[in-house]
Amino acid sequence: MCRHLAYLGEPCSPAELLFDAPHSLLHQSYAPADMRGGGTVNADGFGLGWYGAAAEPLRYRRHAPLWTDEGLRPLASSVRTGAFMAAVRNGTTGMPVGEAACAPFAGGRWLFSHNGLVRGWPESVVPLAEKLPVADLLRLPAPTDSVLLWALLSARLAGGAEPVGAVTGLVAEVEAAAPGSRLNLLLTDGEVLVGTAWTHALSYLATGTGTVVASEPCDDRPGWTPVPERHAVTVRGSQVEITPIPS
Repeated sequence: MCRHLAYLGEPCSPAELLFDAPHSLLHQSYAPADMRGGGTVNADGFGLGWYGAAAEPLRYRRHAPLWTDEGLRPLASSVRTGAFMAAVRNGTTGMPVGEAACAPFAGGRWLFSHNGLVRGWPESVVPLAEKLPVADLLRLPAPTDSVLLWALLSARLAGGAEPVGAVTGLVAEVEAAAPGSRLNLLLTDGEVLVGTAWTHALSYLATGTGTVVASEPCDDRPGWTPVPERHAVTVRGSQVEITPIPS
C-alpha cells in the first residue's frame, strides 16, 4: 500500500515531514511500519502538492523512488506553505507505473490522494465509471483505481457536494460495488482537509500551529491519535472532527 500525508495550519516547510522527521515520508517509502495490505516498499513514484500565491496548487511528481530523487528535498526546503499533501506509491500489480499515476492528483483548488486498492478492478466499478461522461473517461491520465476515484470525486465536487459528504459518500459507494476495498483517502483545497480510515491505518497530530493527517505517525510525539476504522477526520482551522462513515 502507498503512504501519504497532508498538513493544514500555519506556514511551514514540507521538508520537515517529508525528509527531516524520524519517520518521515522518505523513511516510510523504504521502511514502512504498517503494510498490512501487502508490499514491502513504496518505490513506484511520489508526489508533493502545495499552495502558494497561484490560484491552483503546485505539484512535483516523479515515477521513480523518492530516495533516488535529488530535486524534491531542496524544493521542499525552499517552500513555506499553510497546506500541502504528499504521497509515495506502491503500485498495485497490473497497474501502470508513471508520473500520471502518482498522487497527489489535482483539479482546480483540490488535491487528492488514495492509499489502498479497489477490489475486483476494473470490472467491479464499471457501473460507477459508467456514470461519468465518456469524454471524461477518455481523458483519464492513467488507467488506475486511484485516478478513477479522483474522477468520481471530482464529479461530486463539481456537482456542488460539500467535501466531507463527497468523500464519505464515495467510500460507501465504492465499498458497496467492490467489498473489501482499501479506501484511505485524503482531500484538501487548502482550507479544509478530509481523510478516511477504511481498511487501513490513519492518524492525526494536532498542535498549536497546525494539524497533520498521515498513514503513519512521522515521529514519537504523544499527540498522535489513530482515526477509528470506518471513520473520517475533518480539519478546519484548529478544529478536528471525527465522524463515522455511513455504509
